[in-house]
Amino acid sequence: MLLSPFLTLTFLLFFSSYLPAIFSTPTCSNLVPLRNRTDRISITDFGGVGDGRTLNTKAFREAVYRIEHLRRPGGTVLYVPRGVYLTESFNLTSHMTLFLAAGAVIKATQETGHWPLIAPLPSYGRGRELPGARYISFLHGDGLTDVVITGENGTIDGQGDVWWNMWRKKTLKYTRPHLVEFINSQDILISDVIFKNSPFWNIHPVYCNNVVVRYVTILAPPDSPNTDGIDPDSSSNVCIEDSYISTGDDLVAVKSGWDEYGIAYGRPSSGITIRRLTGSSPFAGIAVGSETSGGVENVLAEHINLFNMGVGIHIKTTKGRGGFIKNITVAHVYVENARQGIKISGGVGGHPDDKYNPNALPVVKGITIRNVWGVKVKQAGLINGLKSSPFTDVCLSVINFHGMKGPRAPPNWQCSDVSGSAYQVNPWPCSQLSNQEHGSCAI
Repeated sequence: MLLSPFLTLTFLLFFSSYLPAIFSTPTCSNLVPLRNRTDRISITDFGGVGDGRTLNTKAFREAVYRIEHLRRPGGTVLYVPRGVYLTESFNLTSHMTLFLAAGAVIKATQETGHWPLIAPLPSYGRGRELPGARYISFLHGDGLTDVVITGENGTIDGQGDVWWNMWRKKTLKYTRPHLVEFINSQDILISDVIFKNSPFWNIHPVYCNNVVVRYVTILAPPDSPNTDGIDPDSSSNVCIEDSYISTGDDLVAVKSGWDEYGIAYGRPSSGITIRRLTGSSPFAGIAVGSETSGGVENVLAEHINLFNMGVGIHIKTTKGRGGFIKNITVAHVYVENARQGIKISGGVGGHPDDKYNPNALPVVKGITIRNVWGVKVKQAGLINGLKSSPFTDVCLSVINFHGMKGPRAPPNWQCSDVSGSAYQVNPWPCSQLSNQEHGSCAI
């Protein structure tokens, strides 16, 4: 079931009454503050027509050109009033706010034949789905500073079904476009907007610093392929909070490049905060990987509510990936109706080509998962490290998973090539994790 933004907020406020700690946790509002821009223009000033039929590409591109070249002190607000504005992809620019009024919809055209192509990301070496170039994102920014996408819960609609069908029929020539992508950018704020039906990943900050995504709703059908919600990628100081995501793939997936290309590029993701998130997906709620060749460290995810999931918490990598995953903390998670509660695996994910080094082994160390409650969970968890690179310092603390009927516990854990500790875990995880009588691993 997809909730409206109002129902989503109502649910979060209701559920918070049972988790008082939610209101005591900090926010990331000061990381990228909302700008007060005095210069304001409307898309209608450039001939924009919100009738759902007129193509507005020229209007959007001319408006952004005006912001970029006039360079008003403090930047400029591009206001999109109520209406449905059909457009091809367009670039954003520095020192701008894209503001969607209530009832405003920026809708992507489904004429895919003229969609621009751009080079693959250097940390991927090729398009994520197919070799070679990739389609540019619907809203795109490269090398930008101080960009805000916000409004009154207006909508950015990728109309992704035409892309999903090409993927299903295997007629794609290049990798599908993201809905929003920022590359090599900083001080990015995305808030109070609905994102729906992305052709591929929804929000993708890559090689970025200081990014805040808050008060957003991200929607796509559960069978829509690879419609990840938010994927911080080789980026630092990223905060994702107070949002609802229901898509066809991972809700949030932290990444840092793919095999030999990510190893060579060598830019980790670090300082990632995810809090007060609610959502559903046939895949994972909170994920790290599987593309982690540049390294992922210092991730905190807390106060997460997950419903109708494939996997609640999923940390994933594989041989040939290299890189590292360390200092990951996931806490205060509620999972209802899931195939697996927790999965930490060294055998997930494919390779971009046959040039990867199979001896490039990932290092997974310092994974803490605590205060998790799950009901209707088919399997409590799986932790499978690599024989040649076991996972170490894995801490599970105060975790309770219950099965499909009443308080009956789900099947026990499956573990291999892992070491660490466990405290008050039900069902008991596995012999590789030593029993901590006083919960010291969670301190």
